[in-house]
Amino acid sequence: MIDLSDIARQLVAPGKGLLAADESTASADKRLIQYGITPSVEARRKYRDLFLATPGIEAYISGVILYQETLDQAADDGTPFPELLASRGIIPGIKVDEGTEPFPESKDELITKGLIGLPERLQKFSRYGTGFTKWRAVIRIKGDMLPTGTALLENAKRLAQYARDVQQAGMVPILEPEVLLEGPHSRVRSREVLVKTLETLMATLQDHAVDFSGIILKTAMAVSGSESGRTDSPEEVAEDTLAALLETVPSSVPGIVFLSGGQTPDQATENLRAISRKAREVHAPWPLTFSYARAIQGEALTVWGGNDEAIPQAREAYLERLKKVADALGA
Repeated sequence: MIDLSDIARQLVAPGKGLLAADESTASADKRLIQYGITPSVEARRKYRDLFLATPGIEAYISGVILYQETLDQAADDGTPFPELLASRGIIPGIKVDEGTEPFPESKDELITKGLIGLPERLQKFSRYGTGFTKWRAVIRIKGDMLPTGTALLENAKRLAQYARDVQQAGMVPILEPEVLLEGPHSRVRSREVLVKTLETLMATLQDHAVDFSGIILKTAMAVSGSESGRTDSPEEVAEDTLAALLETVPSSVPGIVFLSGGQTPDQATENLRAISRKAREVHAPWPLTFSYARAIQGEALTVWGGNDEAIPQAREAYLERLKKVADALGA
């Protein structure tokens, strides 16, 4: 029988985190264009090979969240990406939600779709050796009006049903209720919304009889909005983020991973460092680590720019950032 809590513990192993490489086709193409690369199926494969086939990443990465297209792609040497990761002791995972749609009861809010046919898709994905999955909900802050309680509850219900389906399929669900950075809100407001979001989610998971020992929570940090004109100190971020988590997340959850959510690589690294330090001071009951995408890929993409000759230098930049982020966990 599969021990989900054991898989979850492996994903939050000391000194390691997750690479979020689960951009959809549209998002991946947009990312490539941003760095001057003409998008195509092969360009996306090379983009993924750049990061997944870099020697030595297993020292810093315990798991990689993949997109469905990537499951059928292979590295330059012909090894399928899931097999390549597994051979290095890295657990391959898969994004299983199907994006967002407008919430009928609140036109400015979104709910995540993908529950229809999910059990069948999970059986298909498991044949690739995936050990965990991810489902993202987006929570928008707009003054005191958003998020609404009804949208929070609907997203929580979908996250809970997803988690039940995934656990029944023998995989660990990562639940990502992302409180978005966009907006002029304060860090205090971000903390308030984070608390309400997680309170709603945890209560709903309990109502759906989800096994807390076999999940991972992926969350945003409590930070001021991108249009607030304020840059929080890492210590401020750590104080409010840990306070929100300690108020809402049961100690039975095996681990919490942070998304970078539009922060710069340095911001995401230093905020993680401060949060990790604060967590040790307050004896937080769960391991904390990262699940970053742009914050650990951006510098390497700038170096690469689609030029094959620059791949070695790009991988050096990637490993350098990975080491900085992993080191932040023990600072």
